Amino acid sequence: MRSTNTAPRTGHRRKNGRRRTVLVGALTTSLVGGAVVGGVLMSASAAEPGAGTYRLVNAVSDACLEVPSGSTRSGVQLALAACDGGADQSWELAGSGDGFTLKSSATGLCVGVKDDATSAGKAVQQQGCGTGSSQVWKVSSLGDAVHHLVNAHSEKCLNPKSGLLQQNSCDKAAGKSWTLREVNGSTPPAATPTASAPASPSAPASPSAPAGTTAPADDEPSGGTGFASWPTATDEQPVSSTIEVKGEYDGSLKRFHGSGELGGSGQDEGQDPLFKLADGATLKNVVLGTPAADGVHCSGSCTLINVWWEDVGEDAASFKGTSSSARYEVIGGGARKADDKVFQHNGAGTLTIRDFQVSEFGKLYRSCGNCGTQYQRHVVVDNVLVTSPGKVLAGVNANYGDTATLSGVTIVGDGKKKIAVCERFQGNDSGDEPTKLGSGPDGKACVYEESDVTYQ
Repeated sequence: MRSTNTAPRTGHRRKNGRRRTVLVGALTTSLVGGAVVGGVLMSASAAEPGAGTYRLVNAVSDACLEVPSGSTRSGVQLALAACDGGADQSWELAGSGDGFTLKSSATGLCVGVKDDATSAGKAVQQQGCGTGSSQVWKVSSLGDAVHHLVNAHSEKCLNPKSGLLQQNSCDKAAGKSWTLREVNGSTPPAATPTASAPASPSAPASPSAPAGTTAPADDEPSGGTGFASWPTATDEQPVSSTIEVKGEYDGSLKRFHGSGELGGSGQDEGQDPLFKLADGATLKNVVLGTPAADGVHCSGSCTLINVWWEDVGEDAASFKGTSSSARYEVIGGGARKADDKVFQHNGAGTLTIRDFQVSEFGKLYRSCGNCGTQYQRHVVVDNVLVTSPGKVLAGVNANYGDTATLSGVTIVGDGKKKIAVCERFQGNDSGDEPTKLGSGPDGKACVYEESDVTYQ
């Protein structure tokens, strides 16, 4: 799935082995030499992993700790995803005082708590190494190769919540338990970590513009980091019937537009798309002209890289996978002139929108508010350039446990701040118009800080 830090990963995540449920037994003070940290007994005699490179696997879901979409931005909240062997799921443990630092092998950034907070529920994110006081973690053995990862600063445990990582009080909940699997078959010695200085801060790399994206000066992005210019199409291709994509499809920056039965440009529901992606497929280097019909449909996990919508039809893309482990990625590219939604999330799973630009739109993202079958859905919006006019960046259904996590948002030309960053709704499966519950950050459904949004 990668640009996850370097080159974008193609294909979809696969489940790694069978689900493993671990029952964490009661910890008692009868262990010799133990100390209580955050309500958890730390055993001095228990075997603990030593310095080395590991995958951190949740003991209940059997999913791996990863950097979402391999983002190189500091401040991105970490997540769980099906283990796939990618570098974004590889973590280097290095001794620091009486604990370890955890550094991503892919991004070079370290695991810490947002704002170095000590309270429960605070996001666990990647940060420049050595830039905070919450980057030391204690590995507390629970037996049977299962561990708690306890933050030395807050004395709270690493805990997944709706697929995203935060810190919470340590207890016997099995979801707070982790196994550490060595990477590349290495077997580091089990030993108490030795003291060493934290790694020096690493500056996150700026994503480079995709090849072939050149445009006139008035098409240059006006803010944000690492955004490509709107491309000049290399050729024109009419599409009279949906293009089915399995594997990878590289459009070489040709402009595709609907014709015949796909030649409509209205907002009617149920239109066919120009592209339909099978589970695990990748669409890259494509310009969608007008009319664009219903854009792109993803039947399951999919990756859209450097895809541009010049004039959004009904929706730019719809995500329809039915598995909670479905992962959809939109990396680079942009969309203009969306009367309503840019990205429509009808299925389950997590959508990540990264290094994307949008202008003249209704909603950048909407979790379906009244689909006949409802799911818990998640969206991660990272490093997005927004140019007004527009209405809403993300709309989620709080009653179904949806989350929208936003960071690095730059909004241009909205001096009166009319564009809502995140709205919460009471969704339903009856087809009725969903009820709006509120807007703004609440730490549950709308996860961001005011500082995550910059106005220009």
